[in-house]
Amino acid sequence: QVQLVESGGGAVQPGGSLRLSCSASGSIFNIYGMGWYRQAPGKQRELVATVTVDDRTKLADSVKGRFTISRDNAKNMVYLQMNSLKPEDTAVYFCSSGRDSWAADYWGRGTQVTVSS
Repeated sequence: QVQLVESGGGAVQPGGSLRLSCSASGSIFNIYGMGWYRQAPGKQRELVATVTVDDRTKLADSVKGRFTISRDNAKNMVYLQMNSLKPEDTAVYFCSSGRDSWAADYWGRGTQVTVSS
């Protein structure tokens, strides 16, 4: 099992920035991909960004140019820098990890991000 703990969510005005962090522990030798998914009220969970242990990334089209994912393999951490936030980015953001680049085998509890004026 892999345990994931998120931090860094909160409320911000449109155009603002937030940085999410996620720490992984447990059976981390199985981890190839780590990333972030989000789920807005009434919507399905969707991929935001993932990064593999060899720095291959996936980014949703809706966040390209605004969000950056990074990973510190030595610390078992993954980060999501979110800039130019929009109201439609409001969601619960889940840290994830897995054995492939989709990184969807293990999940954190989620952290709320609210973008509102």
